[in-house]
Amino acid sequence: YGGRLVSLLVPDRKEKMVDVVLGFNSVQGYIDAEEPYFGATIGRYGNRIANGKFTLDGQTYSLSVNNGPNTLHGGKGGFQERVWDASQIDSSTLQLSYISKDGEGGFPGNLDVKVVYTLTDDNELKIDYTATTDKKTVINLTNHAFFNLNGEGSGPITDHILMVDADQYTPVNQTLIPLGKNESATNTSFDFSTPAEIGKRINDKNEQLGYGLGYDHNFVLNRKGAGMQLVSTVLGPKTGIFMEIFTKEPGLQFYSGNLLKGKDTGKSGKNYEYRTAFCLEMQHFPDSPNQPAFPSTELSPGQIYKTSSSYKFSVNK
Repeated sequence: YGGRLVSLLVPDRKEKMVDVVLGFNSVQGYIDAEEPYFGATIGRYGNRIANGKFTLDGQTYSLSVNNGPNTLHGGKGGFQERVWDASQIDSSTLQLSYISKDGEGGFPGNLDVKVVYTLTDDNELKIDYTATTDKKTVINLTNHAFFNLNGEGSGPITDHILMVDADQYTPVNQTLIPLGKNESATNTSFDFSTPAEIGKRINDKNEQLGYGLGYDHNFVLNRKGAGMQLVSTVLGPKTGIFMEIFTKEPGLQFYSGNLLKGKDTGKSGKNYEYRTAFCLEMQHFPDSPNQPAFPSTELSPGQIYKTSSSYKFSVNK
């Protein structure tokens, strides 16, 4: 259900296994949750599309609107609510498949999607995405895991030490739609080019932080070619768990759990309170179908959409 990452167990500095992602013990828990995206595979289009509309080859498509005036994460009935076919390829590899029918959510084309989760021998969870379409469309797939490296339900993540290899971020309007050009993050509240506590500047008087109620912004990654690249690191100081993020994507959405309200009770019986998890969603930029200056998210028949991201874990003793 939703192609979700339900649990991820990582050894801490005392060699105790710690579950570092938020989630529930049952499908019903995900259905009933106030926050709909815990651990989900996100599609057809991760992040926001302004006013639920975009134009492709002269034709305007109207999408399902579910976030103020905008479409978020594919709209109502996005991939987080779909039942995926699953096949276990081997002891460390799971393949999920789903066909999104032409017109689903308002998007064109029959989209054939495969997502492969692999646990490597290098303490890494790798996620590979592929998709094909029979009609020109837009696509932006990601995973929406909510992390707490001190352990699921263990309290605020504002003490986590975050690095993002990005000199720029994407400023937004009041509904979190990009204004159309990227701005320098250097020496601002958005500067994580050197590791810093998430909470260090989160309460700065800053219009952008006000719009997001904290961090909920796309960071423009400093790409060096098209391959997998280390783009972010996070340290959970209480456990010593250190996470490295690699991706082929141009952007990373950093969300600091600002809308968690304690209304969802997770798999260990603890309530998911305000800012007790963070998300780092590797992606193309928000609203790219309406922003010609942003990297394209178009996919045509005969092309294969292909991207990968991974989370690698170690211990900082």
